[in-house]
Amino acid sequence: MSVLRVKEGLPRGVQGAADPRFGNVIRIFAGLFPGRRFGGGALVVYIDGKPVVDVWTGWSDRAGEVLWTANTGAMVFSATKGVAATVVHRLVDRGLLDYDTPVAEYWPDFGANGKADITVRDVLRHRSGLSHLKGVSKRDLLDHHLMEQRLAEAPADHLRGWPAYHALTFGWLISGVCRAVTGMGMRELFREEVARPLNTDGIHLGRPPADSPTKVAQILIPQHARPNPVFDFVAPRIAGLPFSGAFGAMYFPGIRSFVQGDIPFLDGEVPAANGVVTARGLAKMYAAIANGGEIDGTQFLSPAMAAGLVGTPKVRPDLNMMVPMPFHLGYHESPIPGLLKGFGHIGLGGTLGWADPATRSAFGFVHNRLLTAMVFDMGSFAGLARPMRNAITAARHHGAMTVPRYGATFRETEERSDAPKKRVAGRR
Repeated sequence: MSVLRVKEGLPRGVQGAADPRFGNVIRIFAGLFPGRRFGGGALVVYIDGKPVVDVWTGWSDRAGEVLWTANTGAMVFSATKGVAATVVHRLVDRGLLDYDTPVAEYWPDFGANGKADITVRDVLRHRSGLSHLKGVSKRDLLDHHLMEQRLAEAPADHLRGWPAYHALTFGWLISGVCRAVTGMGMRELFREEVARPLNTDGIHLGRPPADSPTKVAQILIPQHARPNPVFDFVAPRIAGLPFSGAFGAMYFPGIRSFVQGDIPFLDGEVPAANGVVTARGLAKMYAAIANGGEIDGTQFLSPAMAAGLVGTPKVRPDLNMMVPMPFHLGYHESPIPGLLKGFGHIGLGGTLGWADPATRSAFGFVHNRLLTAMVFDMGSFAGLARPMRNAITAARHHGAMTVPRYGATFRETEERSDAPKKRVAGRR
């Protein structure tokens, strides 16, 4: 039995390599991208800190002319939150933050309007009562300093203390507290605290620099801009209501145009939504967590920290999403009980990164579809879940086969930090 490779066991059009016990998983994965109008994607699986699947297929552009490559990254929407949470855990690990300390002790401005007792843990669990956007514009969303300031000045709402998904504000809350103790914005922290120690170029916040090996796939979504006067009139009014739920947490005028064309959304720092990652970079991050905090000889997180990320959250409806979103320290468990073991974060469109410390396994699944004829995109991974579990069990039992290392390693890129740096003590 040998590793599956191009023309040696992998389905037609699939590049990379895989342990042969994942053959059925790869066939299902390939079937998700049946033609040019269905884009492309990548799947990477780790066991015991070693890559056992690293495959990619399809096209990275809307015209179906540019093939997905080993260094194609996708904007992964809310799967970005898992990377942002990992930044926090790295800082906690070094004693720069503490989960149960009020945010205002690090970021004094945040204590305004009765928020002095909201802790870092509350923010990570989506319980700070600051989920709604409250009338922000597209211009506002691209100004992360302004968004941090608005949240620092705002009062918490009636959802304070209750699980209510902070779809976009989560990222600026995290960046505000991390900036306070490091002097760095989240774009730089993604690179310094995650990409660098993992030695991968495949983790960015926002658009990668022009000289980066990681190239962003175009998002597949209709490109027309036909106005809808009724929706445009009603939507902001509904979003502004106190009980607007997920709509109030996600909607802003011009939201669709942000992911069309050249994806203007990538030009800001939105640490809850506009991460650009390769499946390889995302999987490697979760692989370190699942492997006791260690990967490739680097102690990415301490063993105690990695073990503490396995939570026991109560499964209850999220008051914004109205479905179970069992969060623990910035990651969530499977919204569908039993579908996946472990924890991670899913993103709009169905991309996700995941860790299962019980089997010391992890995976990253990314693609560039958002609204296509493949209407089940958000749940597309569901068909891979059971075959994936079976393959991981078989590979662990018989001895997993490591595949070659693909994709670019970490490289310095042009800095775009807009704040003075503080020295971060204890960097590994």
